[in-house]
Amino acid sequence: MSYVELEHTADVKIRVEAETLGELFSEAVRALMVTMYGTAQPGTRTVRVEVHAGDLVGLVHDLLSEALFLSEVNEVVFASARLTIEEDAVHGILQGEPFDPARHRGGSEVKGITYSGMKIRKEDDKYILDIILDV
Repeated sequence: MSYVELEHTADVKIRVEAETLGELFSEAVRALMVTMYGTAQPGTRTVRVEVHAGDLVGLVHDLLSEALFLSEVNEVVFASARLTIEEDAVHGILQGEPFDPARHRGGSEVKGITYSGMKIRKEDDKYILDIILDV
């Protein structure tokens, strides 16, 4: 699993790669958190998540939007996710550490997740996701 930030004119564009869809979605959550807070370390705080959509792009969009919301409301920085991906749903546990203003101010404010340019594809033995975050 890995992710990299790609060049984009105004927002933040990220490419995530993983061997499974579950790992891809989990790494996308972690990439979102690192973008927002500068770091995302393992911790004991957990939050349940469940989203429904008609396709994989909708599922990852809605998962990231929900993770953004849950992070802000619950004041937690998610570092990992244990997710089950179904045809029209994602559900599982997001896990991380409590938000600490002294340690989590190194990122960029993310206003939302865009559908623009978002795509999931499979190449060889890995899944690749491109996401644009509205900052």
